[in-house]
Amino acid sequence: MAKALFGHVGGPDPRMVQELRRLQKRVRDLENEVMRLQAQNDRLSETITDLTVSTSDREPALA
Repeated sequence: MAKALFGHVGGPDPRMVQELRRLQKRVRDLENEVMRLQAQNDRLSETITDLTVSTSDREPALA
């Protein structure tokens, strides 16, 4: 009865284990990509903020 519930006695299917490892690696790669893009976005946001502050400090031109 227990064998029928688990489907087989031979342990985990090697194809399924391989697929699980491939998916885990893909998730790690995507998490690293997200962190890289967040860091890049933060740097770009700081640059935009710095440019905005420096241009708003200027005095208006006389007409």
